[in-house]
Amino acid sequence: MPTLNWIGKDKVVSHHQDVPYRVLEHKYGFTADKGEQTEPTNSGNKIIHGDNLEALKSLLPEYEGKIKCIYIDPPYNTGNENWVYNDNVNHPKIKKWLGEVVGKDGDDLSRHDKWLCMMYPRLKMLHKLLSENGIIFISIDDHELAHLRLLMDEIFGRNNFVEYFCWTKTSTPPSLANKSRKTVEYVVCYEKKKDNLKYNAELSDGGDAPLLNSGNPEAKILFPKDKVYFKLPDGKYESGQYDKAFLHNDIIIEDGYSNVDFELTAQFKWVQDTVDAEIQKGTEFIIKSDKFSIRFLRADKSFKAPTNLFKDKYLNTTINKVEDNVDTNEGAKKVLKQIFGKDIFNYPKPYSLIEFLLKIGSEKNSIVLDSFSGSGTTAHAVLNLNKQDGGNRKFILVEMEDYANEITAERVKRVTKGYGSGNKKVEGTGGAFDFYELGLPLFDDNENLNEEVGLPKIREYIWFSETRTSFTEPNAENYFLGKKEDTAYYFIYEKDRLTTLDYDALELIKTKGEQYIIYADNCLLPKEFMAKKNIIFKKIPRDITRF
Repeated sequence: MPTLNWIGKDKVVSHHQDVPYRVLEHKYGFTADKGEQTEPTNSGNKIIHGDNLEALKSLLPEYEGKIKCIYIDPPYNTGNENWVYNDNVNHPKIKKWLGEVVGKDGDDLSRHDKWLCMMYPRLKMLHKLLSENGIIFISIDDHELAHLRLLMDEIFGRNNFVEYFCWTKTSTPPSLANKSRKTVEYVVCYEKKKDNLKYNAELSDGGDAPLLNSGNPEAKILFPKDKVYFKLPDGKYESGQYDKAFLHNDIIIEDGYSNVDFELTAQFKWVQDTVDAEIQKGTEFIIKSDKFSIRFLRADKSFKAPTNLFKDKYLNTTINKVEDNVDTNEGAKKVLKQIFGKDIFNYPKPYSLIEFLLKIGSEKNSIVLDSFSGSGTTAHAVLNLNKQDGGNRKFILVEMEDYANEITAERVKRVTKGYGSGNKKVEGTGGAFDFYELGLPLFDDNENLNEEVGLPKIREYIWFSETRTSFTEPNAENYFLGKKEDTAYYFIYEKDRLTTLDYDALELIKTKGEQYIIYADNCLLPKEFMAKKNIIFKKIPRDITRF
């Protein structure tokens, strides 16, 4: 497989591992009905202000392998942007090109090296956060499209590429000294792990897609009676061979549905397990004629007879072009002006574009992450979809710029409460979120615990590292962290002295478990005794997990 090399690559391929783990400092919570509050809302929605590489590292204990859908809109590296690569990579070779002026008129190759070094560790971290059945979308234009594809092939795997989407970013392209007037941008899409499930992108202009494929081996599949709509006259249909499928049992169709579950044998694109998984996601099926050529229809475009929603257009799969129901940059700026009363952000993405992508790659209870969140478009799209379909999607936004609170978070506040006036007033979506700043690193330069972080944050980290679950501070019992699946966890730590796990320390163990994991600075218990009592000792700080 072709690989991409650039100046500084050898210094950033493992850079994500060297990024310090910083705690998240809660600044305020917000709910649509009560406004700002000092207490956390515990809504699951987060907006984080700080460098996105460090913020992604801070999300690992709670969210590693749990993010269903990621959308990012990174710098396009056009040569006109003022973005700064500020990661702590101090090798002289990298410092040399970091100090060079980004060329605007010529093709300054150091500009591309710089962009690749910025993107690589962030994509590595996003890969860690994405769930096994997750999907990532990345907006980009032609300046770095080819480089991004090779980066993604290396990090996510070439076989996990799904699609390029293109969308019309503007209806009025500038008439500059370019050879062509550009009107489109791209969205690169990859899965974490390739599977047989199809996304909404497979749907044709008609709204449904064929489940049969000539040349596939024949398979027998059982269909639930309430998941297949027949556009056929009511009446009895006997078992036997029809033009496209063999029907294994007699059925009676009434008001478009069979009276019993039924089996078909045909050249299906899917196997039974895939059909069952799709049904769990809400997919339904349709048979339009007595040829029994069955087709499928996704949950977000499902129908109830006799209503026909096939006229809806979501994607033209021939050219992978997002259709007209997705707005342009100009439309997105008008929305922001309606929300804020003035122009406040250059080149925002339309929330309808993100909605389109979320319909492809998320479900009603998915966690959605955007680590280049800008004006907060992704949160806007998540809140809109939740209101439309009663979903409970959660958003996590990361923004490093100083406008994270004044623009990003403020937009989300106004969307939840409603914005605009008169006949253009938009009803609020409702919702809540918590706003965070990046705090101190958990470990100091000597890899010891940074006591300035505070013991509560340290205890929370230890619990996360062991259980991958949320931490609730116990009301009593010194050093006790909690109990999970019959394992009791203890963190015997004091700021001003070394601690020792010995027979006296065991007197502190009040909660009984089948197994004990105990942290301390030293251990004097015999190995045989520990094995007999199912005690696992972990030395502070050596045995604390580093994310």
